[in-house]
Amino acid sequence: MELQPHPVIPKKKPVLVCILDGWGENDIKDEYNACHVAKTPTMDKLRDQGSKYYRSVLAHGKAVGLPTNDDMGNSEVGHNALGAGKIIAQGASLVDISLEKGTMFTDPGWNYIKPAFASNTLHLITLLSNGGVHSRYDQLLGVMKGAVKDGCKRMRLHILTDGRDVPDGTCHEYLATLQKDLDDFTKAGCDAKVGSGGGRMSVTMDRYEADWGMVERGYNAHILGEAEHTFTDAATALKTLKTADVSDQYIPAFVIIDEAGAPVGAVQDGDAVVCCNFRADRVVEISKALEYENFDSFNRKRFPKMLYAGMMQYDGDLHLPTNYLVPPPLIERTSGEYFAKNGLRTFACSETQKFGHVTFFWNGNRSGYFDEALETFVQIPSDNCQFNEKPLMKAREITAAGKEAMISGKYDVVRVNYANPDMVGHTGDLAATIAACEECDACLKELLDLVDELGGVFLVTADHGNADDMVQRSKKKECLKDADGKPLPLTSHTLAPVPVAIGGPGLPASVELRDDLPEAGLANITGTYINLMGYLAPDEMEPSLVKW
Repeated sequence: MELQPHPVIPKKKPVLVCILDGWGENDIKDEYNACHVAKTPTMDKLRDQGSKYYRSVLAHGKAVGLPTNDDMGNSEVGHNALGAGKIIAQGASLVDISLEKGTMFTDPGWNYIKPAFASNTLHLITLLSNGGVHSRYDQLLGVMKGAVKDGCKRMRLHILTDGRDVPDGTCHEYLATLQKDLDDFTKAGCDAKVGSGGGRMSVTMDRYEADWGMVERGYNAHILGEAEHTFTDAATALKTLKTADVSDQYIPAFVIIDEAGAPVGAVQDGDAVVCCNFRADRVVEISKALEYENFDSFNRKRFPKMLYAGMMQYDGDLHLPTNYLVPPPLIERTSGEYFAKNGLRTFACSETQKFGHVTFFWNGNRSGYFDEALETFVQIPSDNCQFNEKPLMKAREITAAGKEAMISGKYDVVRVNYANPDMVGHTGDLAATIAACEECDACLKELLDLVDELGGVFLVTADHGNADDMVQRSKKKECLKDADGKPLPLTSHTLAPVPVAIGGPGLPASVELRDDLPEAGLANITGTYINLMGYLAPDEMEPSLVKW
């Protein structure tokens, strides 16, 4: 794994790699494109350098290992590609393959949960949407059909409404589709019902231990059958709790009860519980609560002897969960591993909401370090709030940490991630997202000014689009509006490509971006920053974007 010196680009410190999370290069440049509307003199200056130093790359679909080019990119697969330099079949693709080939129903994970089918209950916890970022309904349906075919007699669905990867307000449509399928399963001899639910940003799907209260609410509803809100059917629950002021994301936890007032979906000893999301970051915590005997993040009150499995293994280093329906992708020989093997020092920093992306996902879905003596990971705690309330988030603190790392002279590469365009963009708040983009641009200027001062090199990019389009659109790309004439907000990622900018006084004058890779994607960026560090990229990686 020895890296060879670059024939033209010298080894130079520092090399800055900056990810503007959720910053897309969208062809639609109107008042709803926050990246376009925001005052961003730093990005404008980079763009004005022209194609020698600024271009875009694909960040969605097949370019990042997803099944089709209709699939939005996301932070997980984006950072996998940025870190590994390879296009690898990813979460949704792996599940699709497993379902298509039928291996899911013969693999060890399925055999682990199957004993519950005959006389106990199968519980499925899932983000109920077709967003394709954390889950897809057709995959959930495949799991349900496989269970019924294998003799499942009782099934309970614990649904998490989306409104983030799909338009807000679509929770009713997804529930109606699910209810029809559950009715069909019931007619076929499997007692199938919704047991509990809630919005993904208020129940269950916390990440990076930012708010264990979300997980506790989910555990209480899904496992114990306890919540402040109870209903006799899920449709009434959503009609009651989903109001004009409440996004699908923030619907409070609810439990479905029978005529006697007892929960229909509480988990009992011997039941099987499966989390049907394929993406890891927002189900690691609930997995800990469902699997670990020794657990103290909240009081579980009751811990049934359940058979718990994930759709995938969500943390390879923790082996969490122990049982899973689809084996994880094997991402070996990432850039981080190459750097550690060659004695190169790495600094990585973001706030809590994206910390795992510049560490865990970047390093091929691995927790921890390749070599702790050579790697420094800094996490800035995120605020526990809806991010449009504080759209500046922790960009200033991340900037300060990145500057300190560069000034220290210790590190061969410094990578930072600004979470604002993605996390604020997900709220659908256009004004707040514009403010978020402006803050990131101002912070980026501080970093690039320091690179100039230190004689270094930089690469600026993103992992997927989001802030570049903040409204739902018609097929003609026109803004859709509600009955009152207000634009319908878009809270999901986009299919937009993302920017790549290079520069700095340490960059030789002969080095510029290639113009012969029109289908280049995020994986091509890996070889690019390896080149900028003064090394030839390994042949196993996608071609670098620079020529010399």
